[in-house]
Amino acid sequence: MEHKEDRESNAQESKFIDQFDEVVLGLFAFAERGLLLLIGALAIVAVGFELSDLLINRDINLADLLLLFIYLEVLGMAYAYYSTHSVPVTLPVLIAITGITRLILLSKDSEPNELMYEAGAVLLLAIAYGALSWASSFFKRK
Repeated sequence: MEHKEDRESNAQESKFIDQFDEVVLGLFAFAERGLLLLIGALAIVAVGFELSDLLINRDINLADLLLLFIYLEVLGMAYAYYSTHSVPVTLPVLIAITGITRLILLSKDSEPNELMYEAGAVLLLAIAYGALSWASSFFKRK
């Protein structure tokens, strides 16, 4: 009799834990979706601000276009994560490449050593992007 009561108690405990886990996971999923929507909305607002600055100043340069690409990549990453619940590792690498390239363009009057380090970072990220893309296609075939 005692074993039967223990099993029933364990089953009730397990059921409670499972229900609790479902609630917690649901809250996490809700928070995740909400934050993704917020990131997307803020990226769209930032694009709007940038476009209004471009229209007001009537001056468009490569650094401004690269900033718009960064916003586009952030939106793409939020979309990819929202729709598939995973982010391709290559998207953050592309954002980093674009960001450092923009930094190089904005700091073209800086020390040559700094420019070399930044260019080296872009080269390393480009190599990493190539390796990640190759590995992704290689392992998809297997």
